[in-house]
Amino acid sequence: MLLERLSLPIVQAPMAGGPSTPALAAAVSEAGGLGFLGAGYLTADRLREDIAATRALTGRAFGVNLFAGGGSAADPALVDAYAERVAAEAERAGVALGTPRFDDDAFGAKVDALVAERVAVVSFTFGLPPGDAAERLRAAGSELWMTVTSPDEARQAMALAPDALIVQGVEAGGHRGVFVDDEHASELTLLAALQLIRAAVDVPLVATGGLATGAAVGAALVAGAAAAQVGTAYLRAEEAGTSQAQRTATAGPTPTVLTRAFTGRLARGLTNRWHESYGAAAPRAYPEVHHLTSPLRAHGRKSGDADVINLWAGQAHELAEALPAGEITRRLAADARAAIEAAARRL
Repeated sequence: MLLERLSLPIVQAPMAGGPSTPALAAAVSEAGGLGFLGAGYLTADRLREDIAATRALTGRAFGVNLFAGGGSAADPALVDAYAERVAAEAERAGVALGTPRFDDDAFGAKVDALVAERVAVVSFTFGLPPGDAAERLRAAGSELWMTVTSPDEARQAMALAPDALIVQGVEAGGHRGVFVDDEHASELTLLAALQLIRAAVDVPLVATGGLATGAAVGAALVAGAAAAQVGTAYLRAEEAGTSQAQRTATAGPTPTVLTRAFTGRLARGLTNRWHESYGAAAPRAYPEVHHLTSPLRAHGRKSGDADVINLWAGQAHELAEALPAGEITRRLAADARAAIEAAARRL
């Protein structure tokens, strides 16, 4: 079990769309934690390139995250209506909106690539992988970690005999890992989810959501997690591919909000004009809305316009520091140890 072999119980969350880089994953692994590549939105060939680049930087284990869960295509009329609503934004920016489409993020091709590449861990979010894909990856030597947000999802995941469950609280930045993205989706905080899932299943748990300090990591470990998965705390790391606009925004006190405005799927990010203008009108339509707004968001990152960027971040984002990733990793672990020891003395 890889979790038992980590020098430090710190996992770098995969952050698709730019922040996750081979340099970031390698730096975290080199520091004694577990780095991750986010395969979301990449082609299978680009994923292979990122794996090779990471292996050139570290001989230690690292993981890759895949988007799973089939879902279904949205009502085209709803997507078209949203496209009409946001068209003026694209026109003002001089950017053409993307073409909405439903796809599975090249899931099969990426599984094929990972079977060949044999990485240490493959994690999944948005749902569970098909049983045959899970078996192929397991046979290739990869541990399988499933992201869950509730006891019911945890029990479903156990049917695939996962090596670990990533327990995501609603505080987490980025897309919610819920299996079904609707009005009935779990809103459990991390601490509540950890307690309930620990009582429901017997498998190592990796805690994620709002963990920006060593003290918070320590709290998650005391609550039963085998490790803490941290994403937002690495957004300002030197090795992260985070845009400058997001680095600046992440350091400030702007509150976060759950929104569908950028991708059609609920995700937590810093509130901005795009959410305020279009969040209420955004349909439940992923990945159609993601493809629709992708060119405008790319323009925003390039031009520095934070009001049209999906500024994914967890609720404790302003505590993220601009430091090398290795230093962040070691500091989180040392501060967690100190916090646990201080709490023990109070008892």
